[in-house]
Amino acid sequence: MREDYANAGKVSTNVKSLLKQLGLPADILRRIAVACYEAEINMIIHSYGGEVVLEISEEGIYLLFKDTGPGIADVEKAMKPGYSTASGKALEFGFGAGMGLPNIKRVSDTFDLKTSPEGTCLRIGFHI
Repeated sequence: MREDYANAGKVSTNVKSLLKQLGLPADILRRIAVACYEAEINMIIHSYGGEVVLEISEEGIYLLFKDTGPGIADVEKAMKPGYSTASGKALEFGFGAGMGLPNIKRVSDTFDLKTSPEGTCLRIGFHI
């Protein structure tokens, strides 16, 4: 998954398609798709690889993004719009504007971020 720009967006497209089949309202689908895409791109740009888990419950829809290393060095800075540590390669592909985490937090109902040098775990939720 690391630097797999050719497949960027496939996970979020698949998640949106599945949830659309379940009949979720368009406004919730849009928010989920935005957050999922941003988190997916962050994993491609910044991690060594990882997994995405979709959880559907009576309380809501949850997405878990769990990756391996190097973690987020400064979460406070990373949460500021426009702050980016993206590589030149990511920027060449049009990614890395520094809006990922702020956008995810803005469109999600719950946002839980844990990070260390071994990796990052982001769990976001949407009330339905």
